[in-house]
Amino acid sequence: MDPIAKEAQSWHIPEPGNVGQKGVAMTNTTGVMPAPSARPFRAKYLVFAVIAAMAAYVLYHNERFLIDAAHPVWNHYDPFKWWLLPHGIAGLCALVLAPLQFAEGLRRRHTALHRTTGTIYVIGVFILGPIGLYIQHLDEAQGAARSFTIETVIQSSTLMITTGIGLYFALKRQFTYHRQWMIRSYAVALTFLEIRLILGVFGLDQPLDWHILETVVWSCVASSVLIGDIANQLYEGNLARARAR
Repeated sequence: MDPIAKEAQSWHIPEPGNVGQKGVAMTNTTGVMPAPSARPFRAKYLVFAVIAAMAAYVLYHNERFLIDAAHPVWNHYDPFKWWLLPHGIAGLCALVLAPLQFAEGLRRRHTALHRTTGTIYVIGVFILGPIGLYIQHLDEAQGAARSFTIETVIQSSTLMITTGIGLYFALKRQFTYHRQWMIRSYAVALTFLEIRLILGVFGLDQPLDWHILETVVWSCVASSVLIGDIANQLYEGNLARARAR
């Protein structure tokens, strides 16, 4: 028998509504998250490579001021520069640690590490969200519209709600739902990179126009959960095809 098919037969993958019911092959007694029966979703490596490329571009194009104390952008950030420190650290933790949560080998072999990095991700989200909202409120004095603050309320709320639901299903040991909601959460978190990439690549940030910036931000936030659901459909479809072999 083909090794992949043999492995697929060894795991009974429950339907989402049946997770946690009696008879499901879930290692509740050991606390180990069950591994998908399929071969790892290879397309995810391409996705994470694209994310890494976006991060590298944003670091070079947008965040170089962090190592240049004389950069003129500090004049803009001066009223809330100390709030940027916890906001930035929490956001960095979320963006860097989230990909580790989707490493299937890590989930299977290092469950404690998976839970630790997941906990740090959740804490980071619930720190960066409110602080980001407060920073945006202070930014109104720099020319940002109140509608931009309202957008930040929606963006921060969407990030925290998707993350909170994902955490809830993890605590309930409903790991299919947990994975789906955390993918949505990460899709929302990635708007930080997407916004800056779009503005930089198309030259929309030179000079800064608040109306253009707000339009790009609204567009990325509005499509983030949809992108997360597309990723979920691709992932679930890959598992279904592997089980059918």
